[in-house]
Amino acid sequence: MAVTSRTTPKRPSVADYLAEAIFSGQYRPGDFVPKEVDLAEQFALNRSAVRSDIRQLVDVGIIERISGHGSKVRSVEEWNILDPLVTDWMTRYASPSPEIQREILSFRLDVEPYVAMTAAKRATARDLVAIEEAFEGMERAMHAAEGDAKRLHSDHDIAFHVAIFKATRNIVWSQLSHILRPSIYLLIESSNESASDPEASLERHRELMEAIRARKPHAAFRAAQAVLAGTADALGIQPGDSVLGSDQEPPPLD
Repeated sequence: MAVTSRTTPKRPSVADYLAEAIFSGQYRPGDFVPKEVDLAEQFALNRSAVRSDIRQLVDVGIIERISGHGSKVRSVEEWNILDPLVTDWMTRYASPSPEIQREILSFRLDVEPYVAMTAAKRATARDLVAIEEAFEGMERAMHAAEGDAKRLHSDHDIAFHVAIFKATRNIVWSQLSHILRPSIYLLIESSNESASDPEASLERHRELMEAIRARKPHAAFRAAQAVLAGTADALGIQPGDSVLGSDQEPPPLD
């Protein structure tokens, strides 16, 4: 007799349900999420399965258990947004809050001008090709009429920035670009949607590419600042005075 394989239906994920509700703003920091017993009834699951799913959000700092009261959403500063599980939820569910956008942008302003300056000093010919190919992909997608053009533009945009991280020829920066990719993508996708002058944004990216290709570290530093200033403007974000890269002078060359 032939054996018929059966696929076990995947049980509903309470973790995904709560993550979507939190990242979309249905539950905000300080709010209590539904109790375990109510979630168990809603999803027809046993309490241990619900508790296991909630534990995922506890482990990455998004919610905390309060004895006798339930589970409460923690402040955004407590979330481990670089955890792969959290970045996956952000990519799938978030219309990121201004707080999250500001934090990500502030980090990028602190870091990426220095990354661009280092890339201008260390990039190999292969690195320069990768940067150029990503830029050309952005350019093609911008002028395409297809419905997926905006998504493709964002895909090439993130590839452009990842290529610059890799062009530092530093293994830590290269690995960090992969960890940061989902959170950076959120800003890129949002800013590409709201940019009032896409051609000006493309030109800022071109100037960054050319500064790296011409081995001009200070020009690359400034060009990276200009790219991120355009992102801030498109998102309507004021990153604040504490941000290093927003008004920092490039350090002297060795």
